Amino acid sequence: MKKLSLFILSLFIAFSATEAVQAQSQEETKIGYVNPQAVLAKMPEMRAIQQRLQNFAERKQEELAEQEQAFQTAVAEYQQKAGVISEEANEREQERLGKMQQELSVAQQEAEAALQQRRQELLGPMFSQISTAINTVAEEMGLTYVLNTTTSSGDQIILYASPEFQSKYDITDAVMQELGVFN
Repeated sequence: MKKLSLFILSLFIAFSATEAVQAQSQEETKIGYVNPQAVLAKMPEMRAIQQRLQNFAERKQEELAEQEQAFQTAVAEYQQKAGVISEEANEREQERLGKMQQELSVAQQEAEAALQQRRQELLGPMFSQISTAINTVAEEMGLTYVLNTTTSSGDQIILYASPEFQSKYDITDAVMQELGVFN
C-alpha cells in the first residue's frame, strides 16, 4: 500500500511538473510578423535596383525580338520557296527551321533564368539586411518566431490579426526603423 501511495505521489509530482513546464513554455512563446516586401519597397536603393532590372529585362527582350524576327523571316522565305525546291532541300530547310525554333525557345528560357539571377544578385544583399534587422527587432522584443505576412508571389499568409495583436506583434515598422527607412 505504501508503494502504491508513493507511486501515485510521484506520478502527481511528475504530472504537475510537466504542466508547469508546458504552461511556462506557452507563456514564453511570442509570435511576431513582418511584411518584408513593404520594407523592401521603402528602401531607398530599391528605385535604382528596379531601374537596373528593367534595363536588363529590356536588353534581353530586344535580343529575343531580334532572334524571333530572324526566325519569322526564315519561315517566310521557306514558305515562298517550299513548292519549288527538292524534297531533300525541303527536309533540310524544315530541319533548319526546327533548330532555329528550338534555339529561340532555349534563348527565352535562358533570358528568364538570367533575369531571375540578376534579380537575386541585386536584391540578395537587401534581403540580407532585412533579415538582420528582423533578427535584431525580434531579439529586442523577445519574440520566439517571426512570420512573413505574404508569400513571394504576394499571397497573404496571415489573413487576420486582431488590432491588439497587430499593435504588439507587427514588427514591420520597427524593422524599417532598424534599417533607417521611414514609413
